[in-house]
Amino acid sequence: MLSSSSFWTKTVFPKLSEPNKSKEYNMFAVDLLGYGKSPKPWDNLYTLKDHVEWIEKSVISEFQLNSFHLVAHSMGCIIGLALAAKHSKSLKSITLVAPPYFPSKDGVEFTAMNWLTPKRLWPPVAFISSIMAWYEHLGRCVCLLVCRNHRTWEALLRRLTGSRDLNFIVLDLTKHTHHSGWHTTHNVLYRGVKDMDKNLEILIKLRKKVHVIVGSRDKTVPPDCGQNMKNKFPDVELLSIPNAGHRSVVFSRENEFSHNLFHIWNNAASHHIHQA
Repeated sequence: MLSSSSFWTKTVFPKLSEPNKSKEYNMFAVDLLGYGKSPKPWDNLYTLKDHVEWIEKSVISEFQLNSFHLVAHSMGCIIGLALAAKHSKSLKSITLVAPPYFPSKDGVEFTAMNWLTPKRLWPPVAFISSIMAWYEHLGRCVCLLVCRNHRTWEALLRRLTGSRDLNFIVLDLTKHTHHSGWHTTHNVLYRGVKDMDKNLEILIKLRKKVHVIVGSRDKTVPPDCGQNMKNKFPDVELLSIPNAGHRSVVFSRENEFSHNLFHIWNNAASHHIHQA
């Protein structure tokens, strides 16, 4: 929700690109519509459909992909599942990292909202998320001050910290607008959770490989989300990482994470050959 493609390119991609490991794969890290370097149109409501269509246009159609694996983190899992279900014939596997899964039922949007972005003052990222989720006009003011003038704030931070290269996590906080952030949060993160069951059913019915990775100490997305998905869809492969949080389930364990991905991808290829 507050990230860009740097989440992958600065962490896992260098490990996935090591010689003799990635020769069979082309890798794409996506800036979601309204985030990172992607367009941020003001006449768009940033619905789940809009995000899926943007990825179709900018990646799948642009590079004529007819066979691919998907890897998604957090809110991206909702978009990834929708994309996978729509392009199930081309999908080899999907890996969902810290998926915000809540069984579809009446009021699931409010359940997700209260669980994922509670009104909290600390830590700072949780505070920013709660502002963006609950207080639209305050969030708009913050974005006008910070996001619109992000180059000024970045220069100031470099002077204060004495660092030329700011952490990409800090930089990503400003690479969106209030319009894209607010509507994506509400139209994807909250309203989109109710579509996860439907999309999972499509993939499981077609015997597609669905892998879920969660951190046992995730304070943002309850680790129970992964177990709840496994309980409802027993064919889902669930891996719980001890002592890992929402981001550290990837960060600080990039070698292990990339190894897990190659294992998933290679197994999916063997499964496909066996089925053929």
